[in-house]
Amino acid sequence: MRDLGYSLETAVADLLDNSISAEATEARIFCDLTQQSPVLAVIDNGKGMDADELIEAMRYGSSGPAEQRLPGDLGRFGLGLKTASLSQCRRLTVVSAQNNVLHSAEWDLNLIDERDDWLISVLDNEEARQLPFVEMLGKNGTLILWRDLDRLLEDVTGPEQHEVINEKLDALGKHLSLVFHRYLSGEIRGRKKLSVSVNGHNLEACDPFCRSNSATQRLPEEIIRIDGARVKMQPYILPHHGKLSATEYDYYQSRSDFISNQGAYIYRDGRLMAWGDWFRLIPKGENTKLARVQIDFPTRLDESWTIDIKKSRASPPLQVRNRLKQVIGKISDRSTTVHRGRGKKLFDEIKTPVWERYADQGQIRYSLNRKHPLVAAVEANLEDGSRGSLDILLQAIVASLPIEMIYSDCATDLKDVRQSQVTEDEVIDKLEALKDILFDGKNINAENFREVINSTRFFEAHSDMVERFIKEKLI
Repeated sequence: MRDLGYSLETAVADLLDNSISAEATEARIFCDLTQQSPVLAVIDNGKGMDADELIEAMRYGSSGPAEQRLPGDLGRFGLGLKTASLSQCRRLTVVSAQNNVLHSAEWDLNLIDERDDWLISVLDNEEARQLPFVEMLGKNGTLILWRDLDRLLEDVTGPEQHEVINEKLDALGKHLSLVFHRYLSGEIRGRKKLSVSVNGHNLEACDPFCRSNSATQRLPEEIIRIDGARVKMQPYILPHHGKLSATEYDYYQSRSDFISNQGAYIYRDGRLMAWGDWFRLIPKGENTKLARVQIDFPTRLDESWTIDIKKSRASPPLQVRNRLKQVIGKISDRSTTVHRGRGKKLFDEIKTPVWERYADQGQIRYSLNRKHPLVAAVEANLEDGSRGSLDILLQAIVASLPIEMIYSDCATDLKDVRQSQVTEDEVIDKLEALKDILFDGKNINAENFREVINSTRFFEAHSDMVERFIKEKLI
C-alpha cells in the first residue's frame, strides 16, 4: 500500500483535504532537516478529533466510497491519511486537540514489522507534549507528523539532501497553489478563505484560467444533469502571450508550457482533481493551446467519475464527454483566432512586408517579398552579373528557413524568442545606411521611409529616435 503512486505533492494534498473537511482556515507545512531525525509536519486549526474519532481516522478504510459525504467533505475511501503519509515515511503520528485536550496515536511500520501484527500506538498526554511542533497546536486543530522519511529523502545525505528537499518543496508549493486555488482565493461558497504556508512562505492561488486578465474570454456556461445532480462546464480562452504581463507569463510557463496545460480542469467540490487532458476526444495541439474548460461536479457523483485513491485522476461519464466534445468544437476556433491573431495583425499593419505568406492548394509557404523597397533598391544598385548571385542567396535563405525549429521554440518558450534588434548606439548609423540605400541622396520621401522602417521591425524599441531622425533628416 506504500506503492500506490503518491508523490510528495499528492500526498500532502490528501492531508489538506482532511484539514478542509475539518473546517480549517489555516494549514502550515514544515519540513525540518536540522533535527537528528528529519520531520515533516502539517498543522491545521480545524475542529480537531476526540480519542474515539482519532482512532477511527487512523483505521484503514475508516469510511467507504459508498458513504454519502457532506458538502465540504473531500474524503473518498477513508484511506488518504494513512496511505498518503506512509507512502513518504515509516512513522506516522497524529496529535489532535479539542478544547486544549490532546489525543495522539501512531502507526510505526518498524513496530509492525517487528511484531508482525497491525499494532497502533496510543500516546499519553506527556508523550504527546514531547513531540516536535506540538506547541504550535491551538485550542482546536490537528498535527500530522511524518518521521523516518525514507521515501522523501531518497537515501540522500549531506548538502545534497537539502537540494533534493528544496526541489520537492518548490514543486509542492506550486501543486498546492493550483489544486486548492479556489480555496486559497476564498471563492468557495459557504466557507472561509484558506491560508496555506510551506516553511513560513504563504502560498498564492494559481488560477489556471487567468481570470484577472481582462483579455481572458469567458464563454457561455453549460449545465449537464446526471442523476439529479448538476455538472457545470465553463470554457475559457486565455489571452495571447502578448497580452500577459511578464509576471503572468512566467507564472504560467513555470508550471509547464501552454500546450501541456490545455484541456479540461476537473473540480470536485471546488478541489482540482485532474487537469491538462482532453480525454482522447481530440489530440493536444496549437489550435487549442489557449483553451481551458472548468468542469465542476459534486461528491455524490464520485462513482460516475471513477476517482482514484490518490484523488489525482478522474474520468468523466459519457454524458459529460459528449457535451465536452461539442464545447471543444466551439472553443478550438476561438483559441486559434487568439493565437494567430497577433501574427496576422502584424502582417496586416504593414503595406509592404519583408515576408509574405501564401496558401496554395492547401499548402502554406513563406517567401521573401522581392518587391520590398529595400530588396529592390539593393538589386537596382548591382551589376547584372551580381543580380543572379543575389537571387540565389535570397532563394537559399527562403528554402532554409528553419520552420520546425521556430515552431518548437514558439510552442514552448514563445516569449523567449527574440530576433536581433538594433541597439541604441547603432540606431542612427542604421537609419543613415537605410536612407542611402533607399534614396541614394535624391527623391527622399518621409512616409515611404517610415513604411520601410516599420516593415523591417529593426527599430521597434526605438520609435522615438526614428521619428526624430525623420524630422531632422527627411522633412
